[in-house]
Amino acid sequence: MAITIYDVAREANVSMATVSRVLNGNPNVKPDTRRRVKEVIKRLNYKPNAVARGLASKKTKTIGVIIPDVSDLYYSAILKGLEDISEMYQYQIIISNTDNDGNKELKAFETLSSNQVDGIILLGGSLDEATHEVIEQYDNPIVMCGYSKRETMSTVNINYPDAIGEVVRGMIDRGRKQFVYVKSGYHSFLEDALGERIQKELEENGVNTKVDTYNAVTYEEGIELYERLVGSDVDAVISISDEVAGGILHGTLDHNVEVPKDLEVLSCSNTRIAYMMRPQLSTIAVPLYDIGAVGMRLLTKLMNKEETEITHVELPYKINYSETTL
Repeated sequence: MAITIYDVAREANVSMATVSRVLNGNPNVKPDTRRRVKEVIKRLNYKPNAVARGLASKKTKTIGVIIPDVSDLYYSAILKGLEDISEMYQYQIIISNTDNDGNKELKAFETLSSNQVDGIILLGGSLDEATHEVIEQYDNPIVMCGYSKRETMSTVNINYPDAIGEVVRGMIDRGRKQFVYVKSGYHSFLEDALGERIQKELEENGVNTKVDTYNAVTYEEGIELYERLVGSDVDAVISISDEVAGGILHGTLDHNVEVPKDLEVLSCSNTRIAYMMRPQLSTIAVPLYDIGAVGMRLLTKLMNKEETEITHVELPYKINYSETTL
């Protein structure tokens, strides 16, 4: 038979309320009593039932994380920061991978809601209207580690438009005129805004050309994309994905194009891939770990109704100019 909280209380010669206080980290327990209860819990191998505890306390100490692609290094770096802070605050995590599919995203949200998680963190994603409608009816806190077009959504990110603007102005100053912008489709609202910012910078800085926009997600798609660019006048590429930027670099090698002399390439994700490439990728240095850590800390504040004035957090960034820009 499964060990119950009653068994622990009997063996430790305390009340079930005392065992509950020990499990929930309540400081109002004598040190000797806390030690004795923990020893019994360990000896009996007692596993608290999160749902049962949640029914009593209305909290399960569990949060849901909805991630577009668990294999993407961008999201895994954010997830690492999130997990470290969740462990510090003794929250368990349930991860739902959506493959950047709106239907899966909606299903994941509904499943986590029914599992009585105390809050949810979204790591980007499509967030179509159907998902937003469900989110607006959700009573517990939600934090987006990314951008949202809903002002009511709590968010943590960098100011990507300003970062892109800085990058484009630098490239223009170095004589670049024909820009290619490569979206990934994982952050549709944000990526569209960044494309508009690139075009705005070109117009405001006297470059009378239109930015060409493409979609690519994988390294292989980056190679294929460069094949389509061969023979064009493109001299600057800005890619959301480090992996796609790596494929473009591969393509330049196949066609003896000199980077960065003939073509500057910059990516926006700041994953380990950027530093593994040769030539090493220039990139917007997004503090991915910090985005996850701050996102989780913000969620704990909201879940515990702690006072917080800022629900839209912008973290500092820098531009790592490496071997693929002049």
